[in-house]
Amino acid sequence: MDPLRRGYLSALTANVLWGVFPLYFHALRPAGAVEVLAHRVVWSLLTMVLVIAAIRHWRRVGSLLKQTKRMAGLAAAAVLIAVNWGVYIFAVNTDRVVEASLGYFINPLFVILLGVLVLRERLRPLQWSALGIGAVAVVVLSVDYGRLPWIALTLAASFGCYGLVKKRLGLPAAEGLLLESGVLTLPALVYLFWITNQHESTFGTVSTWHSVMLAGSGLLTAVPLLLFAEAANRVPLSGLGILQYLTPTLQLIIGVAIFSEPLPPARLAGFVIVWLALALFTWDAFRVARRNRAARNTAAAPHDETAAAPA
Repeated sequence: MDPLRRGYLSALTANVLWGVFPLYFHALRPAGAVEVLAHRVVWSLLTMVLVIAAIRHWRRVGSLLKQTKRMAGLAAAAVLIAVNWGVYIFAVNTDRVVEASLGYFINPLFVILLGVLVLRERLRPLQWSALGIGAVAVVVLSVDYGRLPWIALTLAASFGCYGLVKKRLGLPAAEGLLLESGVLTLPALVYLFWITNQHESTFGTVSTWHSVMLAGSGLLTAVPLLLFAEAANRVPLSGLGILQYLTPTLQLIIGVAIFSEPLPPARLAGFVIVWLALALFTWDAFRVARRNRAARNTAAAPHDETAAAPA
C-alpha cells in the first residue's frame, strides 16, 4: 500500500476509534469513573510493556528513565492525561457526551491560546477572530447550561496542556505512553486494592464480559495512539488537522442519536458558533500553508535552473 494512503488510513482509524469511545465507556457503566480510569492506567501499562518488548525499545526506555528533567515533564504529562481521561469517563457516565464532544471541538482554539500565553506566539488577524468567535460560543453555551461548560473546558485545557508538554519533551508515542502509565500505575493499584477490600470493585463481580472490557481498556488506549503516531509520520499536518474533527463529530452524534442527550436550539447555536470559529481557523491554516509552499517553490526555482544548465 502507498505510504501516504496507509498514513491516511491509520489517521482515519485512530479518529474513528476515539470517536466511538463513548460506546465503550458507557458499557462499563456499572463501574465508577475512577475505577475505570484506574483500570485503564494499569492495563495500558501492561499493553505497552508487550508493545515495547515486541519492538525491542527497552534501551530507549532505560535512557529516558535516566533523564531527570524529561521524567519530571513526563510526570506532569501523566497527571494532565489522567485528568483528561477521568473527566471524559465521568462525562460519559453522567450522560454528558455532547458537552465532552464540545471540549474536543474547542481544543484547537485552546491550543492557539496556549501559543500566545506560553510560547509568546504572534497571531494572525484571522486567528484572533477565531479565538473571539470561540469565546462568544462559550458565553452562549454558559447561558444555555446555566453554568460554565466545565467538562468541555477541562477536557480542552487538559488535552491542550498535555500536547504542549509532550511537544517540548519530544517523546516517541510508545515509550511515552509506557512511562506515563508507569507514573500513574502505583496510585491506580492502591485505589483498586482499596475498593476491592471495600467490596466495591466491579472487576470479577459484575460479569466476565465486564471484566474483559475493563482489561481491554488498555488495548483501546494504545491502538489509536500508535496508529496516530504512524500517521503523523506520513500525512501532511493539514490532513491530520481536518481528520481530528471526526472524533468530536462522532461523539456528538453518539450523544444525541444513541444516548438521547438533549441538544436544544440555544446549545446547537453555541456549537454552530464553535464550528464557525474552527472553519475560520482551518481556512487560515490552509491559506498560510499554501502561501508558504508557493514561496518555497519560488525560492527553489532559480536553483533548479542553475542545476539544469549545461556546464
